[in-house]
Amino acid sequence: MNLLGGFMTTQLTDAALAVQLMDLTSLNSNDSAATIQALVASIKPNLGIPAAVCVYSEFVDDAKLALAERELSYVKVATVTNFPSGNSELSEVINETLIAIERGADEIDLVLPYQALIAGDEATALEYVRASKECCPEHVQLKVIIESGALKTAQLITLATEIAIAGGADFVKTSTGKVATNATLEATDVMLSTIKKSSRVVGFKAAGGVKTVMDASNYLQLATDIMGESYLNPSTFRFGASSLLADVYAVLNDAS
Repeated sequence: MNLLGGFMTTQLTDAALAVQLMDLTSLNSNDSAATIQALVASIKPNLGIPAAVCVYSEFVDDAKLALAERELSYVKVATVTNFPSGNSELSEVINETLIAIERGADEIDLVLPYQALIAGDEATALEYVRASKECCPEHVQLKVIIESGALKTAQLITLATEIAIAGGADFVKTSTGKVATNATLEATDVMLSTIKKSSRVVGFKAAGGVKTVMDASNYLQLATDIMGESYLNPSTFRFGASSLLADVYAVLNDAS
Protein backbone atom coordinates (compact mmCIF):
# COMPACT_ATOMS: atom_id res chain seq x y z
CA MET A 1 0.00 0.00 0.00
CA ASN A 2 1.39 3.44 -0.86
CA LEU A 3 1.66 6.25 1.70
CA LEU A 4 -1.51 7.97 0.50
CA GLY A 5 -3.47 4.72 0.69
CA GLY A 6 -2.19 4.09 4.21
CA PHE A 7 -3.16 7.62 5.27
CA MET A 8 -6.66 7.25 3.82
CA THR A 9 -7.16 3.91 5.59
CA THR A 10 -6.06 5.41 8.91
CA GLN A 11 -8.30 8.43 8.36
CA LEU A 12 -11.32 6.23 7.69
CA THR A 13 -10.60 4.03 10.73
CA ASP A 14 -10.19 7.09 12.95
CA ALA A 15 -13.34 8.72 11.55
CA ALA A 16 -15.42 5.61 12.25
CA LEU A 17 -13.96 5.36 15.75
CA ALA A 18 -14.44 9.08 16.49
CA VAL A 19 -18.21 8.79 15.92
CA GLN A 20 -18.50 5.90 18.39
CA LEU A 21 -16.53 7.88 20.99
CA MET A 22 -18.43 11.14 20.55
CA ASP A 23 -20.62 13.08 22.95
CA LEU A 24 -22.54 15.06 20.34
CA THR A 25 -22.94 18.38 22.11
CA SER A 26 -25.22 21.41 22.09
CA LEU A 27 -24.64 23.80 24.98
CA ASN A 28 -25.67 27.13 23.51
CA SER A 29 -27.57 30.05 25.03
CA ASN A 30 -30.18 29.84 22.26
CA ASP A 31 -30.85 26.09 22.62
CA SER A 32 -34.49 25.03 22.42
CA ALA A 33 -36.48 21.83 22.01
CA ALA A 34 -36.20 22.39 18.25
CA THR A 35 -32.39 22.73 18.27
CA ILE A 36 -32.07 19.54 20.34
CA GLN A 37 -34.37 17.70 17.92
CA ALA A 38 -32.17 18.97 15.07
CA LEU A 39 -29.06 17.77 16.92
CA VAL A 40 -30.48 14.25 17.19
CA ALA A 41 -31.72 14.44 13.59
CA SER A 42 -28.12 15.09 12.46
CA ILE A 43 -27.16 11.53 13.48
CA LYS A 44 -26.82 9.28 10.41
CA PRO A 45 -26.91 5.68 11.68
CA ASN A 46 -25.57 4.33 8.39
CA LEU A 47 -22.38 6.35 8.95
CA GLY A 48 -22.05 5.83 12.70
CA ILE A 49 -23.81 6.54 15.97
CA PRO A 50 -22.34 8.63 18.81
CA ALA A 51 -21.93 7.35 22.36
CA ALA A 52 -24.01 10.18 23.82
CA VAL A 53 -25.62 13.54 23.26
CA CYS A 54 -24.77 16.30 25.74
CA VAL A 55 -27.36 19.01 26.43
CA TYR A 56 -28.43 21.38 29.17
CA SER A 57 -30.49 19.75 31.90
CA GLU A 58 -33.79 21.30 30.81
CA PHE A 59 -33.43 19.55 27.43
CA VAL A 60 -32.70 16.04 28.73
CA ASP A 61 -36.35 15.06 28.17
CA ASP A 62 -36.30 16.46 24.63
CA ALA A 63 -33.11 14.57 23.82
CA LYS A 64 -34.51 11.32 25.22
CA LEU A 65 -37.74 11.68 23.22
CA ALA A 66 -35.93 12.59 20.00
CA LEU A 67 -33.60 9.59 20.37
CA ALA A 68 -36.51 7.25 21.12
CA GLU A 69 -38.36 8.45 18.01
CA ARG A 70 -35.34 7.40 15.95
CA GLU A 71 -34.98 4.08 17.80
CA LEU A 72 -31.69 5.31 19.31
CA SER A 73 -32.68 5.03 22.97
CA TYR A 74 -29.40 3.26 23.75
CA VAL A 75 -27.50 6.51 23.05
CA LYS A 76 -26.70 8.08 26.43
CA VAL A 77 -27.84 11.56 27.41
CA ALA A 78 -25.30 13.66 29.29
CA THR A 79 -25.78 17.04 30.93
CA VAL A 80 -23.67 19.63 32.76
CA THR A 81 -23.61 20.98 36.32
CA ASN A 82 -21.76 23.91 37.92
CA PHE A 83 -21.42 25.04 34.30
CA PRO A 84 -19.50 26.86 32.96
CA SER A 85 -17.91 28.98 35.70
CA GLY A 86 -17.47 26.28 38.35
CA ASN A 87 -18.53 28.88 40.93
CA SER A 88 -22.02 27.75 42.03
CA GLU A 89 -22.71 26.94 45.68
CA LEU A 90 -22.35 23.25 46.48
CA SER A 91 -26.00 22.99 47.57
CA GLU A 92 -27.05 24.37 44.17
CA VAL A 93 -24.79 21.87 42.35
CA ILE A 94 -26.24 18.95 44.31
CA ASN A 95 -29.75 20.17 43.51
CA GLU A 96 -28.85 20.52 39.80
CA THR A 97 -27.43 17.00 39.83
CA LEU A 98 -30.46 15.40 41.47
CA ILE A 99 -32.86 17.18 39.10
CA ALA A 100 -30.82 16.11 36.05
CA ILE A 101 -30.85 12.48 37.22
CA GLU A 102 -34.60 12.69 37.85
CA ARG A 103 -35.02 13.96 34.27
CA GLY A 104 -33.23 10.84 33.05
CA ALA A 105 -29.63 11.99 32.52
CA ASP A 106 -27.26 9.04 32.14
CA GLU A 107 -24.09 11.09 32.63
CA ILE A 108 -23.26 14.19 34.65
CA ASP A 109 -20.45 16.49 33.47
CA LEU A 110 -19.50 18.51 36.57
CA VAL A 111 -17.29 21.58 36.34
CA LEU A 112 -14.66 21.35 39.07
CA PRO A 113 -14.42 24.57 41.14
CA TYR A 114 -11.19 25.21 39.27
CA GLN A 115 -10.87 28.84 40.34
CA ALA A 116 -10.87 27.72 43.97
CA LEU A 117 -8.19 25.18 43.09
CA ILE A 118 -6.06 27.85 41.38
CA ALA A 119 -6.35 29.84 44.63
CA GLY A 120 -4.99 26.83 46.53
CA ASP A 121 -8.25 25.38 47.86
CA GLU A 122 -7.96 21.66 47.14
CA ALA A 123 -10.53 20.67 49.77
CA THR A 124 -13.42 22.48 48.08
CA ALA A 125 -12.59 20.93 44.71
CA LEU A 126 -12.57 17.45 46.23
CA GLU A 127 -15.80 18.10 48.16
CA TYR A 128 -17.69 19.01 44.96
CA VAL A 129 -16.58 15.83 43.21
CA ARG A 130 -17.36 13.56 46.18
CA ALA A 131 -20.76 15.13 46.82
CA SER A 132 -21.71 14.90 43.13
CA LYS A 133 -20.60 11.28 42.96
CA GLU A 134 -22.73 10.46 46.01
CA CYS A 135 -25.78 11.80 44.12
CA CYS A 136 -25.20 9.41 41.22
CA PRO A 137 -26.83 5.98 41.30
CA GLU A 138 -24.75 3.14 39.90
CA HIS A 139 -26.01 3.57 36.32
CA VAL A 140 -25.13 7.29 36.19
CA GLN A 141 -21.54 8.22 35.36
CA LEU A 142 -19.74 11.32 36.62
CA LYS A 143 -17.38 13.19 34.32
CA VAL A 144 -15.35 15.96 35.97
CA ILE A 145 -14.37 18.97 33.84
CA ILE A 146 -11.10 20.41 35.17
CA GLU A 147 -10.89 23.36 32.70
CA SER A 148 -7.30 22.57 31.79
CA GLY A 149 -6.91 25.76 29.72
CA ALA A 150 -7.52 27.89 32.81
CA LEU A 151 -5.29 25.75 35.03
CA LYS A 152 -2.46 26.22 32.50
CA THR A 153 0.42 24.50 34.32
CA ALA A 154 1.16 20.78 34.21
CA GLN A 155 1.32 20.85 38.02
CA LEU A 156 -2.24 22.18 38.41
CA ILE A 157 -3.61 19.95 35.64
CA THR A 158 -2.06 16.94 37.40
CA LEU A 159 -3.48 18.03 40.76
CA ALA A 160 -6.99 18.61 39.35
CA THR A 161 -6.94 15.19 37.66
CA GLU A 162 -5.79 13.53 40.91
CA ILE A 163 -8.58 15.28 42.84
CA ALA A 164 -11.20 14.18 40.29
CA ILE A 165 -9.98 10.58 40.53
CA ALA A 166 -9.84 10.68 44.35
CA GLY A 167 -13.41 12.01 44.43
CA GLY A 168 -14.70 9.08 42.39
CA ALA A 169 -14.89 10.48 38.85
CA ASP A 170 -15.66 7.96 36.12
CA PHE A 171 -14.10 10.32 33.55
CA VAL A 172 -11.85 13.37 33.69
CA LYS A 173 -12.68 15.93 30.99
CA THR A 174 -10.50 18.75 29.70
CA SER A 175 -12.81 21.68 29.20
CA THR A 176 -16.19 23.37 29.12
CA GLY A 177 -15.58 24.69 25.60
CA LYS A 178 -16.41 28.15 26.98
CA VAL A 179 -12.90 29.49 27.67
CA ALA A 180 -10.09 30.74 25.41
CA THR A 181 -8.06 27.51 25.56
CA ASN A 182 -9.93 24.22 25.51
CA ALA A 183 -8.61 20.71 24.82
CA THR A 184 -4.91 20.54 23.92
CA LEU A 185 -2.64 17.58 23.29
CA GLU A 186 -0.28 18.88 25.99
CA ALA A 187 -3.00 18.86 28.67
CA THR A 188 -4.24 15.50 27.42
CA ASP A 189 -0.76 14.01 27.82
CA VAL A 190 -0.63 15.20 31.45
CA MET A 191 -4.18 14.02 32.25
CA LEU A 192 -3.79 10.58 30.67
CA SER A 193 -0.41 10.06 32.33
CA THR A 194 -1.98 10.97 35.69
CA ILE A 195 -4.87 8.55 35.10
CA LYS A 196 -2.40 5.80 34.20
CA LYS A 197 -0.36 6.40 37.37
CA SER A 198 -3.53 6.13 39.49
CA SER A 199 -3.96 2.46 38.48
CA ARG A 200 -7.73 3.05 38.47
CA VAL A 201 -10.12 2.55 35.58
CA VAL A 202 -10.95 6.18 34.78
CA GLY A 203 -12.01 7.53 31.41
CA PHE A 204 -10.85 10.67 29.60
CA LYS A 205 -12.84 13.18 27.56
CA ALA A 206 -11.37 15.81 25.23
CA ALA A 207 -13.79 18.70 24.76
CA GLY A 208 -13.60 21.93 22.83
CA GLY A 209 -11.47 22.47 19.75
CA VAL A 210 -11.63 18.94 18.30
CA LYS A 211 -13.25 19.85 15.00
CA THR A 212 -11.81 17.55 12.31
CA VAL A 213 -10.89 13.90 11.82
CA MET A 214 -7.26 15.06 11.70
CA ASP A 215 -7.67 16.65 15.16
CA ALA A 216 -9.32 13.50 16.49
CA SER A 217 -6.57 11.29 15.06
CA ASN A 218 -3.93 13.13 17.09
CA TYR A 219 -5.83 12.49 20.33
CA LEU A 220 -6.50 8.86 19.45
CA GLN A 221 -2.82 8.28 18.76
CA LEU A 222 -1.73 9.95 22.00
CA ALA A 223 -4.25 7.92 24.03
CA THR A 224 -3.07 4.71 22.35
CA ASP A 225 0.57 5.55 23.10
CA ILE A 226 -0.12 6.16 26.81
CA MET A 227 -3.04 3.87 27.66
CA GLY A 228 -3.03 1.23 24.92
CA GLU A 229 -5.49 0.58 22.12
CA SER A 230 -8.11 -1.06 24.36
CA TYR A 231 -8.66 2.33 26.05
CA LEU A 232 -10.27 3.64 22.86
CA ASN A 233 -13.84 2.58 23.62
CA PRO A 234 -16.82 4.62 24.83
CA SER A 235 -16.49 3.38 28.43
CA THR A 236 -13.10 5.08 28.77
CA PHE A 237 -12.61 7.63 25.98
CA ARG A 238 -14.85 10.38 24.62
CA PHE A 239 -14.76 13.45 22.45
CA GLY A 240 -17.09 16.30 23.40
CA ALA A 241 -17.88 17.98 20.10
CA SER A 242 -20.47 19.81 18.06
CA SER A 243 -18.79 20.37 14.69
CA LEU A 244 -16.68 17.17 14.57
CA LEU A 245 -19.62 15.02 13.47
CA ALA A 246 -20.01 16.85 10.14
CA ASP A 247 -16.33 16.35 9.25
CA VAL A 248 -16.40 12.71 10.32
CA TYR A 249 -19.51 12.02 8.24
CA ALA A 250 -17.99 13.84 5.24
CA VAL A 251 -14.92 11.59 5.37
CA LEU A 252 -17.00 8.42 5.78
CA ASN A 253 -19.52 9.49 3.13
CA ASP A 254 -16.77 10.15 0.58
CA ALA A 255 -15.48 6.61 1.13
CA SER A 256 -18.87 4.89 0.82
